[in-house]
Amino acid sequence: MSRLAIVTDSVAGIPERLIRELNINTVPYYIHRGSEVLRDLVNIDRASFYKWLPTATQLPTTASPGPGDYITMYQHLAEAEGVEEIASIHMTSKGSGAYQAAMAAKAMIVEILPRLKIEVIDTLNASMCHGWMAIEAARAVLENKTLPEVVERVKSLMPITRMIHTADTLKYLYMGGRIGRAKHLVGSLLNIKPLIGMEDGVIVPLGTARSRKQAYQSMVDMVEKATGAGTKIKIAYVHAAAQEEALKIKELVEGRLQVVEEIMTELSPALGVHTGPGTAGLCYFPVLDDKKG
Repeated sequence: MSRLAIVTDSVAGIPERLIRELNINTVPYYIHRGSEVLRDLVNIDRASFYKWLPTATQLPTTASPGPGDYITMYQHLAEAEGVEEIASIHMTSKGSGAYQAAMAAKAMIVEILPRLKIEVIDTLNASMCHGWMAIEAARAVLENKTLPEVVERVKSLMPITRMIHTADTLKYLYMGGRIGRAKHLVGSLLNIKPLIGMEDGVIVPLGTARSRKQAYQSMVDMVEKATGAGTKIKIAYVHAAAQEEALKIKELVEGRLQVVEEIMTELSPALGVHTGPGTAGLCYFPVLDDKKG
């Protein structure tokens, strides 16, 4: 175990294989479903959750981990694994309280473990954009980078890592209060597919399309315009109970863009509560420096 550890949250959506291979430590979110209190990806899995969600008469609520959850994780890493430094990487503070809770945990754990050094990072992003930053941070650790170098790596990705998602409806985002600046798209006709992204930590509208096929084509156009033709990119295809749709996006991307790494992943239940089943999209960033990429 390295003396430097990466901590992130279940909502990052990182595939289990990469979590194991890169020694990423995840803290689960909470899902309140009626009287049940579920821990994201611990006692609720993706398949059963997405099968149930369309039948729900009342949308579950979610909660970020509390300071105690992070203290438990930080203390375990320090005392059981010999970790001396931690980079704690979280989704946008404008859509979740995870960053604030981790900051509170950092302040409190000083009394218990005064020598433990923790850097808490607000990625101002979500989904696999958040996930990519944790992955690249963990890779930097395996390359024996220092904590300041790991933090700098994450911060260098923040302005260039982008999300584009679409769904048949935005009602889940709206009902969960996570709609950001895309409220006007909620009332769109059923045959209009909204495209949403994230800017400065909040959901923003990117446009609409007449069909999923057109929406996916628009995604590829947007990526190509943002990165430039021929630019190498790393991309995650993200979905919520819609892998066939994510594969359609992948097919379009492969015909147009130069992908050097790809990941296929499904949103965790705690994030899927807000997107609803059927969501599909991508999270990507251009590889600007091969030494870093």
